[in-house]
Amino acid sequence: MLDFVKLAEESGFETGWLADERFYREVYSCLTYLSTQTTRLKLGPCVTDPYARHPALTAAAIATLDEISGGRAMLAIGAGISGFAELGIDRKKPARAIREAIEIIRPLLRGEEVDYHGDVVHFNHGRLSFKPLRESIPIYVASNGPLGQRSAGAVADGAIMEGCGSVAEVKAFRAEVDRGAREAGRDPSSVRLIARLNTCITDDGRQARDALRPTVARYLGAGRLKMATLAEQGLALPEEALQSVAGAHYASGFTPYLPLLPLITDRHVDACTLAGSVEEVTEHVVALRRAGVDSFIIMPFAAEGGSIEQTIRRFGTEVWPAAQKALGAGTAP
Repeated sequence: MLDFVKLAEESGFETGWLADERFYREVYSCLTYLSTQTTRLKLGPCVTDPYARHPALTAAAIATLDEISGGRAMLAIGAGISGFAELGIDRKKPARAIREAIEIIRPLLRGEEVDYHGDVVHFNHGRLSFKPLRESIPIYVASNGPLGQRSAGAVADGAIMEGCGSVAEVKAFRAEVDRGAREAGRDPSSVRLIARLNTCITDDGRQARDALRPTVARYLGAGRLKMATLAEQGLALPEEALQSVAGAHYASGFTPYLPLLPLITDRHVDACTLAGSVEEVTEHVVALRRAGVDSFIIMPFAAEGGSIEQTIRRFGTEVWPAAQKALGAGTAP
């Protein structure tokens, strides 16, 4: 983990995100350690949720990370997916819970006492017992559903969508975020759009797509990606194929979804990921940026004979600079 993060910083990345998954290594302990081994990279959980950890404790944790890192913390909140059954947690009203969490976290970071009673989250006359380094740590909402995306527009600094690799999906994503912002009386342009995409870069574009094909089979087979434009792009899988894997558990990995591989075309892969040669991925990034994506979170994969390090390095040092040159921009990924 540390080697990947240090390589990302050396390769020009601006942010490093770590999943808050049960029951993996504890996310804030890892982020704190990573902050001591880096100097520039902004760090945060992507994503934490409002159920397994109370939002007030999340506020304390992210403020502590921000202090230790010298003001480099950021926070992404989503509905979560892992560990709820084991913990006996009822994941109810996720879009509402995300919004309520942010409405508690922001005033706590400002040093205020909070008394909050929402539909899902409650907090009784409490405050942090220390002064946060910053009052305005960036908060993002990660959601593939319209209600969550509207919540991002209403209360967050940015919105993160997983698997939105097509121009059509980015435009639909932007429309929902903008709607939420306008309904809350905010300027839609103040809410950044971030695409979270599995990524593989190698000289042979076919090998890169083949490396990511199982991840797309899993995405679509499990129904995890609530893509608004899947059907209109002609990418929806046949119902009988989906029924054949309906009993699979997402946490079991790719294997239960491998029977779907013959149905996953290059168009499916390109609609959900960044895959190909440097030139192909650069062209893809430019198209998504022009459609409205502000920045990217990549989950790096290795093609056969390649390495994860190769994907990280080539995206940071080759793809992103070439894309920014084509766009006349200069912000790091």
